[in-house]
Amino acid sequence: MAYHPTALIGAGKERVMSKGKVLGIGGVFLRSADPARLAAWYRDNLGFNATVSGSPTPDGEWTWQQQAGHTVFAAFNADTDYWQTDRQMMLNLRVAGLDDLVESLAAAGIEATHREQMDGVGCFARIHDCDGNPVELWEPA
Repeated sequence: MAYHPTALIGAGKERVMSKGKVLGIGGVFLRSADPARLAAWYRDNLGFNATVSGSPTPDGEWTWQQQAGHTVFAAFNADTDYWQTDRQMMLNLRVAGLDDLVESLAAAGIEATHREQMDGVGCFARIHDCDGNPVELWEPA
């Protein structure tokens, strides 16, 4: 059975920690045989600051200041069929204008697959980066 991020935690409903608190995701780190190519792929095709470890972007940026929003952090069964089994993880990115983005990606030769719309959750499209890593694009409802 495939998983979908349908059960989002409502605003203000946080788990109370006695000491310390995680504020959000501070980074995503991917292994690659060609890190410069992979970082450029994300910058050029998805439009956010992606760097090679230890170096800024060509524009001198080190981080990507993203918009606040919901983040789903979910563990899946090892044999899930939600993405290819030879990959341990899938990146899910919140987007605005999914159809326009998919059209731009198609013009660059990047195929979007697994298109889906879920009432109350949003619309999804799956792409793969230049290393074959699955990337799910999610436009929240």
